Amino acid sequence: MLESRPETKLLDLEPATQTFHDDVIAGLGGAPKTLPCKYFYDQRGSRLFDQICQLDEYYLTRTELEIMRTYAAEMCAGIGSGVMLVEYGSGSSTKTRLILDHLEAPAAYVPVDISRSHLHRSADALSRLYPDVEVLPVCADFTTPFHLPQPRIRPTHHAVYFPGSTIGNFQPEAARRILANIATLCGRGGGLLVGIDLQKDHRTLEAAYNDAAGVTAAFNLNLLERIKLELQGDVDIEQFSHRAVYDAERGRVEISVVSQCEQVMTVGDRSFKLESGEAIRTEFSHKYTIDGFAEMASGVGLTLRRHWTDTAGMFAVLHLVIVD
Repeated sequence: MLESRPETKLLDLEPATQTFHDDVIAGLGGAPKTLPCKYFYDQRGSRLFDQICQLDEYYLTRTELEIMRTYAAEMCAGIGSGVMLVEYGSGSSTKTRLILDHLEAPAAYVPVDISRSHLHRSADALSRLYPDVEVLPVCADFTTPFHLPQPRIRPTHHAVYFPGSTIGNFQPEAARRILANIATLCGRGGGLLVGIDLQKDHRTLEAAYNDAAGVTAAFNLNLLERIKLELQGDVDIEQFSHRAVYDAERGRVEISVVSQCEQVMTVGDRSFKLESGEAIRTEFSHKYTIDGFAEMASGVGLTLRRHWTDTAGMFAVLHLVIVD
């Protein structure tokens, strides 16, 4: 019976190549130079990130899973029955299964991701694992407003699941805008279940983004691979290195690819000169306190109802709700 289930239909809202091209040109033309971290997750990048999640140094996935395995039933009781669950950056959906295992009669599950191929495979697998849940994948950039698909069953309310501390990749003002969009998307009676990485010593933080096996470096440099392959960029990837350092004052890990020599990158008809040692920033990973994040969220109408942490207090999952 399951083998004959039709393939999950994907709602595609993201025009890929042109957006990637424009964002790369804008980022390399800025001062300092940047590349958006949302483009990490092509097929190869998604595979590399799955490998990162298995690394000893990368505590984030391990500790978040500990929280989810221990408290998923409590989280889902707080979310309530009949919900349309919208997941931002669905990835491989390992943690999602822990939620779907405990939700009471969900109206639908909507994974949202920018990587079409990875999203489609993940959504189709979940559709087969949970045949009673309507899975409605949306290929979109969740940093901007998007329309939700219409499920067969009318939901009682909407909730967003935003795992993995992905919210930490955005600078405070951008994070507030995303939270405001979530509040609008969910509306009255809705809420947000979000993972945040907590502030801790710099050695633990820097080791998490500089693993000995070099998987994180490959993941970071894959952005340049994408430019070379998809945009026909003239990029000497061997002349770049990975760098991740913790800025304690700003409470964030700053991740870059660094030019090892004076060189020129070309993308289409645009050329960009790089000095030796010049960095192209690819990602921030902000670290929070629970009170600090709750204060930021309260500014857009989200109220902290409850939070859970791992036994070592390294990571937290927060349930925030929209109240009148």
